[in-house]
Amino acid sequence: MIKKHEIYKRDKWNMMTVEVQGKYIILREISDQWGEESHTFLSRPALMQWAQNRFPKEEFAGKEEEWHDIMNAFKQV
Repeated sequence: MIKKHEIYKRDKWNMMTVEVQGKYIILREISDQWGEESHTFLSRPALMQWAQNRFPKEEFAGKEEEWHDIMNAFKQV
């Protein structure tokens, strides 16, 4: 069974989804700058470590609410 989670979606070119496929967690990131990237994780802690490195809190100075929303979406996976 595949569970799909939407982390964020700004438009059809800037979005991030996570699919849980058995023991694998597959993250797909689509951006207008880089195209589509896919990452495969074997555990939720590995996914959270990647998310904290990809979205450092320092880059969201003044936008802490957006950072919390993104991190909460990852925690719901």
